Amino acid sequence: MISISNVTKTVGGIPLYSGASFQVNPGEKVGLVGPNGAGKTTFFRMIIGDLQPDVGTISVQNNVHMAYFSQDVGEMKGRSAMQEVVEGHERVCELAKRMRAHENKLSESDLDPDEMTRVLELLGDEQTEYEHLGGFEIENNAQTILSGLGIEPADHDKPVEDFSSGWKMRIALAKVLIRMPDLILMDEPTNYLDMETILWLEGWLRAFKGAILMTTHDRDFMNRVAGKIVEVAGGKVTVYSGNYDFYEKERAVRIAQQEAAFGRQQSMLKKEEDFIAKFKARASHAAQVQSRVKKIDKIERVEQVAEEAEISIKLPNLPRGGNDVVIIKDLGKSWKNSDGSDKPVFSGLSATVHRQDKVAIVGVNGAGKSSFLKVLCGLTPPSSGEVQVGPSISIGYFGQSTLEGLPQDQTVYEVVKSHLLKETEGGLRGLLAAFLFRDDDINKKIRVLSGGEKTRVILAYLLSTPHNCLVLDEPTNHLDLRSREILLEALKRYEGTLLLVSHDRFFLREITTRVFEVDHGRIRIVDGDYAYYLEKKRAEG
Repeated sequence: MISISNVTKTVGGIPLYSGASFQVNPGEKVGLVGPNGAGKTTFFRMIIGDLQPDVGTISVQNNVHMAYFSQDVGEMKGRSAMQEVVEGHERVCELAKRMRAHENKLSESDLDPDEMTRVLELLGDEQTEYEHLGGFEIENNAQTILSGLGIEPADHDKPVEDFSSGWKMRIALAKVLIRMPDLILMDEPTNYLDMETILWLEGWLRAFKGAILMTTHDRDFMNRVAGKIVEVAGGKVTVYSGNYDFYEKERAVRIAQQEAAFGRQQSMLKKEEDFIAKFKARASHAAQVQSRVKKIDKIERVEQVAEEAEISIKLPNLPRGGNDVVIIKDLGKSWKNSDGSDKPVFSGLSATVHRQDKVAIVGVNGAGKSSFLKVLCGLTPPSSGEVQVGPSISIGYFGQSTLEGLPQDQTVYEVVKSHLLKETEGGLRGLLAAFLFRDDDINKKIRVLSGGEKTRVILAYLLSTPHNCLVLDEPTNHLDLRSREILLEALKRYEGTLLLVSHDRFFLREITTRVFEVDHGRIRIVDGDYAYYLEKKRAEG
């Protein structure tokens, strides 16, 4: 279906990979993995023809129908959400237009019999293709997909320009799914989706008969959808025939084997080179020396395993604080609608967050999870009730407003320095290097950073400050899979109290000890880990 053969690509003078080869076969579901900046999106752009490889070929079989979902959704306006999705299937819309034209032609009273026969044949052919493409069911399918992606039926006729950028992403995703192509290219489809929507999309893609090539930072999603992994890292592309768990295990085995082979070869080469150095001046050993020189010249060298740069998180010692970290009494929050009326978010919550609790805050997008955390942190006042923070408790907060509030004209170094005033210059440089800001990177202005880089800036100072309570609202959104795993390991070691919003099921399953579910204006407390919470939800139907 798609064949990538011996591809070399350089972007902005930086080589991404050389000699890259892999295939996507009919019906195959392939996950593209690797660190941010390794060149995954570049592969998508080369496949759709936006970019060309410097060397090698990318070939797509004739008549393969592709659809591409990217983070750049483009401009949407002038249509309802339903119209935007339906008209996203351009071929169905074109056929519908042509069929209407043929039907109008056939209604003409003076139509020549031969012309009528010709038009009827065209109409028949186009109706057959229209039916094959799902044209007769397209509106029902569009309703199903939009609803599955979390857009309620009441909003299907709402103008697309009235949706926020995050909801426009869902409409753009629906436009891809409605086309039912032979191959779907998906660049981070789970970004900004809530858990329920991720689960729906996962089920849809698993049932999809066509092929998929996708990237995602959601480990569980990758595991459940992809049956083959293509790793883009260290300037190379490596193929693994299994899901993400298989890839991790097999990759570790391959690395260990390569390191062992490299060590054996280096030992052998040293012995040969020592012999040559010792006897090269002796005429009696000239033939042996020459033989060994030729031997080592012909040896194909085993490459040393390239070390990928990774975040390194060292946590500070924490002040102990009290056993009751946050006491919540009959808490409620409402926001003002545009007409001045109150829009209740949640109400009537009473709970205590205990020392070293790891609490998952879950619920659909818009349910009020972020509002709840902001009230707890004192970033917005409650509408009713109260929040009491325990004695000697220091709260560190990460959220979307933290990202947006970064001073755009300051450098990475200046921002981190402003939060860690007692740290030496050497200490700050070491800290920033541990979060992958090295050399001139520390002098980059915040405004030029990617979302992942901004997240790393905040985590650098936040996790280096001795907060004994962390409130994290989607801290993994812009992090690649490996960086998520490193953050997870750090939070497992963290000895304070944690309240966390995340749509990463693996992350929640690994770390949480309690669950607060925000749903229909109430917050329900489940005293058990995330796996227990899911079992309880399934049992309740």
